Amino acid sequence: MTTIFDGRYTVDQKGDFVVFMIGMRVNKLLAFRKWIPVASAMGPMLSTLYRHPEKGFLGGEAFFGWRTILSVQYWRSTEDLERFAHNPSDPHLSAWQAFNKAIGSDGSTGIFHETYRVRAGEYECFYGNMPRFGLAAVADHIPVGDRRQTMRQRLGETNENL
Repeated sequence: MTTIFDGRYTVDQKGDFVVFMIGMRVNKLLAFRKWIPVASAMGPMLSTLYRHPEKGFLGGEAFFGWRTILSVQYWRSTEDLERFAHNPSDPHLSAWQAFNKAIGSDGSTGIFHETYRVRAGEYECFYGNMPRFGLAAVADHIPVGDRRQTMRQRLGETNENL
C-alpha cells in the first residue's frame, strides 16, 4: 500500500543532480516487430540500475501514454549517466545498437532523451497530499515549514515582490 503524506512537503536534495527523461513513441502502430523490442528494452536497463545504485541512478518514474512511454530519471551526475550508456557490460549499449540495426531512421518508432543538470539549490518542489513521488522519492522528503511556504522561499529568494 502506498503511504500518502498528508499536508505540504518539499525536498532537500544535497548537492547537484541530473534529471534525465528518456522515452519512445510508436509512429506506426501495426509495426509491432519494430516497437515491441524498443519498449521491452527499458525493463532490463531499469532492473540493472535499481540493483546497482553505485552506478549513480537515484530513481525514477515511468509514464505511459497513447503512443508514448516516458521515464523520468534522477542521476547523481552526467558522468554516471554517460558511463552507464557506454559500458558494454550494461544493457543500454546493446539496446542502442539493436535499435539502430532494426529501425535506424525508418520512421516506425521514435526515441528521445533530454538531460538537465541541476545545481544544488537551483530547483523547487512542492507535493500536497502525495506519496513520495519524483524527486521526493529519491531525496530528503521534508515538511514545507514556515520558511518554505512559497516557491520563491523554497528557491532561497528573499524578495517576494519580484
